[in-house]
Parts: sequence; structure tokens; C-alpha cells
Amino acid sequence: MTEVPDRFFRHYARRRARYLDALDPVQCQQHLLLHLIGQARACRFAEDHDFARIQSVRDFQSRVPLRDYESFWHSYWEPEFPRIQNQTWSGRIPFFALSSGTSSGRSKYLPLSWTMLRAQRRAALDTLVWHQRACPWARPMRGRFFFLGGSTDLRSLAPGIRAGDLSGIAAATLPRWARPFVYPPRRLALLGDWEAKLRILAADSPGHDIRRLAGTPSWLLLLLRAVAAQVGNPPFPRLELLLHGGVPFAPYRPLFAPFLTGTRAELREVYAASEAFIASADGEPEAGLRLHLQHGAFFEFVPVAELGRERPRRHWLRDCVSGEDYALVLTTAAGLWSYLIGDVVRVLTRRPPRIHIVGRLQDYLSVFGEHLHPEELAAAVARAAATGGMPVAEWMVGPSFAEDRPGLGHHVFLLESAAPLPPSAELRPRLELMTKTLDEELRRRNADYDEHRALQLTPPELHVLAPGSFAHWLKTEGRLGGQNKVPRVVPDPQRFAQIWERLSKGESLCAAAPTGPTAGTEPSR
Repeated sequence: MTEVPDRFFRHYARRRARYLDALDPVQCQQHLLLHLIGQARACRFAEDHDFARIQSVRDFQSRVPLRDYESFWHSYWEPEFPRIQNQTWSGRIPFFALSSGTSSGRSKYLPLSWTMLRAQRRAALDTLVWHQRACPWARPMRGRFFFLGGSTDLRSLAPGIRAGDLSGIAAATLPRWARPFVYPPRRLALLGDWEAKLRILAADSPGHDIRRLAGTPSWLLLLLRAVAAQVGNPPFPRLELLLHGGVPFAPYRPLFAPFLTGTRAELREVYAASEAFIASADGEPEAGLRLHLQHGAFFEFVPVAELGRERPRRHWLRDCVSGEDYALVLTTAAGLWSYLIGDVVRVLTRRPPRIHIVGRLQDYLSVFGEHLHPEELAAAVARAAATGGMPVAEWMVGPSFAEDRPGLGHHVFLLESAAPLPPSAELRPRLELMTKTLDEELRRRNADYDEHRALQLTPPELHVLAPGSFAHWLKTEGRLGGQNKVPRVVPDPQRFAQIWERLSKGESLCAAAPTGPTAGTEPSR
């Protein structure tokens, strides 16, 4: 029954892959931008920025400044919300994707047009094309595609206007022909209680032929553990593809290994944000993520150091530099124009255009002037975890200021163990070693941190949390499951103290800080 569709898709994938390889990225992106401008000419934003006179990327950049969410919200969306019509996109906006929220805990309502929804589906299809090219043995039309997302129970804001998790919007608008290939069915996807939903899916999914699995690594890990507890490993023996995104996968790789052993599953990273389906891996992990050039998003790249300037340099695929880190800027078919998405990417190659996700702009930690880079923080945590022999599932860092000595302070690292915690007597010396390693690795990697450590920055403080601690915290925040994830850096000391207050009610242990003239050993609150 599925042999003919399989043959059709394999034939389509070969032709599509050749077409994508032959694309001129610069010409393709310029054509897309001018097309978006033409589609939006009837909206207020187009009038405000003289779209009728834009003939090139240079014209566009000279007329349309960089904007963040708050600027769009207050100037164009909030006055008529939720009935936004002809504001930043032609026509009425039918959906709002709620952002996953990060260190601030606030959700954002991001407009999503039907044009953008269709573009995201085409980007997802191209991801399967690259998987098929890498794994010609795969049978794309057999079995089910299990997407572990949020609830599809969307909230009605007004007649014909709904809001919810992006995965919920995608599931609710799934074409009828695709439904037999997708899991879970609507009756399960609609479940709003995420914990109950996970238990039911873990019990029900082994009875289906799951071939493709997608979601955020932390939630996928919970699912696979729950299924394995019932049926053993591997949970899905016919699994061919595991799509992951949202957070760096390297720390999770060894945690997933037991559940994938015995399958032919290929791991493939995707960069699918609420704003756009930006990129997907088309080869080995170290090759980076290939930008989706035709699917509703025009990409600009701004040097991070220039973001505070009045007129920062704005590169695009014609003049961005391989090896450089940039703040990613999007213009989309949903009415986002030169929008700072908040992510930092490194351009790896320009033809085909591939990027590496460095981290969030807010993940740059410089509360004390130390200028710590997201990759430096991640590398130091990984080194400390390896030294202590402790697999880390999640982590977070924030500042703590000395109450009795103005200007002095330190970083507090919260690490969630992926394995049950050993007895305190065994754990304490390991944590002391991990804390020392963490500090040494940061000093080795970052000259500013090393300099500040010799002055007002005291040694870091490290706490280890029991498995599931961060998931419990997200539950108390009402952000369990779906696209929600743990923020790595929380620079606001008050916000961080609130989070630590809730987490500290669970099981945790504080290691003594390395010996030093200003080192304290009492936990900060």
C-alpha cells in the first residue's frame, strides 16, 4: 500500500535536492525579499517605510531599521490586538504563536499568517528531503511521524483568531491527507495537562509504528525513558529519524544513546523558531545547519558588538563573512521586518549557506563586566561535569551580589544531574572538584573573566539538583512541555533569586567554593 508513495517521495527528494544544490543563495534571497515587499504593500508598515520605492536589498536596509518585539508590539500590534489587519502584513492575522519564553518568563504573541504556515510546511518537507538523500534506505511514507509538541488546544482570541504553541498551530492546521501519517491523534494531542499527556503517550505510542520522532531534547528524553520503562530498549525499534532543536544537543547525545542503540535512527538538528523555520542540518553535525532560502524568511546578519549603535552594519548572504558571529535578523511572510530574533549565529559557509547556533543574545553574561560567551559557559559546564563524572541534563547560571561588600559578587551555577544523586558524603568532594574545574576553565577561556576574578569577582558557587528539578520549576511557571526550555543565563539577580528560591525547595547540594581570600561557602539566596 505504501510502496507507490515511497517511490514517489524518493523520486521527488532526488529532484528537489538537486534543485536546492543549484540555487544561487544571493539571487534567491533578494528575489524573496522583493516578493515579500510586494505582498505587504497594502499594509500600514509599507506606507510608513515607503515600500513602493524599494527596488533592492540596499533600499530596504536604508528605509527599514532594526526592530525588536516591543517596538512592533507597541507601534503596530497592541492597539488593535487581537484583530490585527493590514498593520505589518496585508490582510488579517489568523494565528499568534506564543513564544517559549526565556529568562524573563514573559510570553510573546508572534503573528503567523497562512502564507508563513505554508512556508514552514515546505521547509519541513525539505528537511525530509535531506534526510532521504543521506539515508536512501529510509521509507518516508511508512509508519508514523511522532511530534512531541505542546497542546493543540488553541485559545480563541476573537472569531477566526487563535493563539497557542507553534506545534499546536501546526497540528491544528495539518492537511487532512497528512493525518494518517502523524502521531498522536487529535484526541491525544488536545490534552492540556502535559504530565498526564506524557504518561498516556508513553503507554499508547509503542502500539504504533513510530518511524520519525521530533521535539525538544529534554522532553524527548522524558518520553523515551517512560516508553523504555514499559517495553525496554529501544523504545521504537523501527525509528529512522530523530529531529531535535531548541538547545545544543551535545550534552544530550550520551543520554539518548541507550534508547537509539539497535535502531537505524539518524539524528538531525533543526532550527525551527516561532518566527520561522530557519534552517536544518543537511549533512554531518559538524557541517552546521543549512538555511531555508525560499520559505518565507529573508536573513540579515548584524555584528553583535554593533547592536548598540545607531546604524550598525547589516550584512546578508552577499557580504556576510564565514567564521564570524552575528545577531540574526529576520524579515518574514508574517509581518516581521528586520526583526531581531535574539539569537547569535556563526556563518560557516555561504554556498550553500550554513550556520551554527552560538546561543541567545541574553546568554552573554557580563553582569560584572566579564563578557562570558555562551559557548564558553557551555564548555566550562561540560568540562566540570566530565571531571566530576556527573552527566548533566540541564543547567542555569545567574549572578549573586555580596550584600556587605558593594561591587563584589560571583556566579551561581545550577546543574541538574541526569542520574540519581549519590549520598552527600560521596557527592561533596566531587562537587568541590567540579567547582574548581569550572572556575579554572572559565579563566583559561576568557581573559576578561580571569582579570575580574583577580579583582571584584569571587569564585563561582555550584549547586547540583536532582533529576527533574527544572521540569518541576517549569511546571510551576505554567511552561511545561512543548517548545519551552530552561534558560541558560538569567542576568537579572532578582529574577534569578526567585528561580533559585523555587528550585532550592527540591533536592540540591552546595559545594564549597575554591579557597580564596574572598571566597564564601554559604549558599546564596
